[in-house]
Amino acid sequence: MARIARLPDIVANKISAGEVVQRPASVVKELLENSIDAGADKITVAIKDAGKELIRIVDNGAGMLREDALLCVERFATSKITGVEDLDTLKTLGFRGEALASISSVSHFELKTRTAKETLGLRFRYEGGVLAEESGVQGEQGTTITVRNLFYNVPARRKFLKSNATEFNHIFEVVKSLALAYPEIEWRMYSDDEELFHFRTPDILERLNVFYGDDFSASMIEISEENDYLSIRGFLGKPAMQKRRKLDQYFFINRRVIQNRMLSQAVQQAYGDLLVERQAPFVLLFLGIDASRVDVNVHPSKLEIKFDDERSVRNMFYPVIKRAIQLHDFSPDLSVSDADTSFALPHQESAFRKLSFQDVPHRSTTTGDLYRNYREGAFHDTAGSRFTGLQQEDIFSSRPSLDSEPERKRPQGDEGLSSILLSPVYEDDIVPNPKEVEPKIWQLHNKYLICQIKTGLMIIDQHVAHERVLYERAVDVMNQNVPNSQQLLFPQKVEFRAWEYEIFEEIREDLDRLGFNLRLFGNKTIMIEGVPQDVKPGTEVTILQDMIAEYQENASKLKLEKRDNLAKSYSCRNAIMAGQKLSLEEMRTLIDNLFATREPYSCPHGRPVIIKLSLDQLDRMFGRK
Repeated sequence: MARIARLPDIVANKISAGEVVQRPASVVKELLENSIDAGADKITVAIKDAGKELIRIVDNGAGMLREDALLCVERFATSKITGVEDLDTLKTLGFRGEALASISSVSHFELKTRTAKETLGLRFRYEGGVLAEESGVQGEQGTTITVRNLFYNVPARRKFLKSNATEFNHIFEVVKSLALAYPEIEWRMYSDDEELFHFRTPDILERLNVFYGDDFSASMIEISEENDYLSIRGFLGKPAMQKRRKLDQYFFINRRVIQNRMLSQAVQQAYGDLLVERQAPFVLLFLGIDASRVDVNVHPSKLEIKFDDERSVRNMFYPVIKRAIQLHDFSPDLSVSDADTSFALPHQESAFRKLSFQDVPHRSTTTGDLYRNYREGAFHDTAGSRFTGLQQEDIFSSRPSLDSEPERKRPQGDEGLSSILLSPVYEDDIVPNPKEVEPKIWQLHNKYLICQIKTGLMIIDQHVAHERVLYERAVDVMNQNVPNSQQLLFPQKVEFRAWEYEIFEEIREDLDRLGFNLRLFGNKTIMIEGVPQDVKPGTEVTILQDMIAEYQENASKLKLEKRDNLAKSYSCRNAIMAGQKLSLEEMRTLIDNLFATREPYSCPHGRPVIIKLSLDQLDRMFGRK
């Protein structure tokens, strides 16, 4: 008897569902693509319990006759292609004929449809991929698909779904990307019976403002280029709009939402030095190219694509983005808000308060050999310098200048070098130490701290160092319930998007323990009445919104305990950034606080904080050994 047997269709459909239907957002994506392919100009999306309980897609597309309606839930049944050659000229979003079969096999599935010529519509109800009921029904032209209890018969898959906030965010991103890709379609979305948006006009800028806030579209760079090979149109964000995530980068190839590393890297390189570390520009770009030059049949999700000549695409794409950025005036607009003119505070706190690390009861410290090496470096003089005991100012001021020696002839071509060597460079580049007993510290390019230690020098990344300090403080404050809130003189209002409010509800209690004093103020709106002591004045709203975005990103990529995730999000978003100039006292405080932490050598995300370079290593580099 043969050991190999053909799998029953119901089993094959469930296996296929594991690739096509990864989560509720996958269902929404597949159904919306079918609605668009059916020619719909009105689409409504309704979900409950982040898609786990209900997903309903209503469109006014062409509809289906009975024969087509029965076939559409069969595997490899599609109206989009008829032969392999059609894959080279695809003009539809769907084409494989697997989606509906996969979805119906792992849910309670209902399909209602009516064509323009029929007076009565059809209704089909499936349970686990098996037709359970067929009947006639009244209804408008188009198709309505209802998916209930997703993965009810695949408990292992349902168990691995993320929180409602995470799953909702994935669904919202799918709908948002398609609403931006097809502005001619009237889109409406509901979540748990609450309307999130309703777009009646084809104005894409209006949609951007709804998704990202009022006047967002006013901060966009519009581009439009076209040749015989490639067309590029869309919008780029100004540097001031940059985020630390790439979720807000949308690339469409022939209006298909895609992910492509080459395009992302080309945009990143085009912005160049305008980007701050780990930030990414907003991108909404539509690329048009001959369908035969693109392969979309790469992955079941249909997000990945391959170009037949990726180098040519890049050589045309990159200069267009680079030129648009170079020709644009990035100087900031200077505006004064009503709040700025109405209330003049007598004293503005310096950034130094942000570096403070108030004592937390029972907090353990780490002051090992490296910290002692750093403190003792101020007293150590291995070379027996003749300037011992002098301040740096004395060294520079006691050195004669070339101008005071007219009899000395300056060599041709050395004027620049001489002026650099004999000028008081500390005025711009090096902060002099006022006390010889204090360790010597310099800030390099407003990014790294260079410190003299007994055995050589150490280099500290100021951003990740402060991130480590803030992270451990946040963990201790939440775990030990230490008072940490500082009341605001003028409360700040924050209006959340739907997915942001879901996350806020999820972490609200721990935000309070961390020091955020928040009060509900209407629908998806809160008032910030107090913040942790480390939050810099004027950044309260931005910090809270960025924390929620960081928390969401961590939750989707990493398996973190909720409080640990919040501490990492808080520290990452609130830490001083590369490019921020620090005073000498701020640098000293930051280093002292760093060595008061439990793990001063790496940031909460695992990046190194400190690099050491010994005198022995320096001697070898200069050929002394």
